[in-house]
Amino acid sequence: MPRSTDRRTDPAAAVASLAAEAALLEGRLSLLREAIDTVDARIDAVSKALRQLQHSVAVPADGKARSDEASDTGLDHSTTRRP
Repeated sequence: MPRSTDRRTDPAAAVASLAAEAALLEGRLSLLREAIDTVDARIDAVSKALRQLQHSVAVPADGKARSDEASDTGLDHSTTRRP
C-alpha cells in the first residue's frame, strides 16, 4: 500500500519496521530450507528403496535368470505367435 507523499515517516521507525520484517523473512527462509532438506532426504530414501527393489526383481535370489519366466504382463512373448 503506497504511503502518502505529504506524510513524513520517522526514519528510525522505518528502520525498525524493516529490520523486524527482515527477521521474519529470515525465519521463514530457515523453515523453508529445513523443509527442502527434509524433502531431499525423503527423495533420496525413496530412490534408494526403488533401486534396491528394481535390483531384487531384476536378479533372482539364486543369481541366475530363468529362461521360462514370462514378462511382467503375464505373456511370454517368445512363444506368442502373430499372423
